[in-house]
Amino acid sequence: MQNSARAAPNATDPIEKLRLLCLSRGATGILALGRLFRRMDNNGNKKVSKEEFVQGLMETGLEMSTKEAEETFGRFDTDKSGNISLDELIKQIRPPMSESRRDIVKKVFKKFDKTGDGVITIDDIRSVYSVNSHPLYMSGEETAEKVMNRFLANFEVDGTADGRVTLEEFMNFYSGISVSIDNDCYFDLMMRQAYKM
Repeated sequence: MQNSARAAPNATDPIEKLRLLCLSRGATGILALGRLFRRMDNNGNKKVSKEEFVQGLMETGLEMSTKEAEETFGRFDTDKSGNISLDELIKQIRPPMSESRRDIVKKVFKKFDKTGDGVITIDDIRSVYSVNSHPLYMSGEETAEKVMNRFLANFEVDGTADGRVTLEEFMNFYSGISVSIDNDCYFDLMMRQAYKM
């Protein structure tokens, strides 16, 4: 978080700057951007216009000028429709992960997705995710139930509890976590321990 906060003011690429500003708010910063997107969508069409985007960013307090926000919007609007969808936004803002990290996240997701339909349920995660290695559980600061509930809330976007997690949502969450872990081997170990692999 601190590294991202320090790097953000010096970033020259507007997408990289927005990514760093999100990451400076923690591993769930990308998910918070998704919530922000839904608030920016004033007319509910699941798309955001340039005006909605610029206004939304200004309201967040993220340190971006109007010019930077407009330039960022232009980079997200890959199809030049004058609007951006949440998918266009997340795909570009999500921090890149190495192929080995993407592979372990996909393996974990596949472990849950018994039907192969590309969706896992919250109950599936609850049955496999182990809180035993979580620092707050290990220190006794939080109960297993509290740690589990906070973890599960990461996948419920904008307070909408649909009980379903897509690979994209799963990958978005772990791309935020990945950025804070320098070593691929440690990331792999963390995933294997958390999901009993």
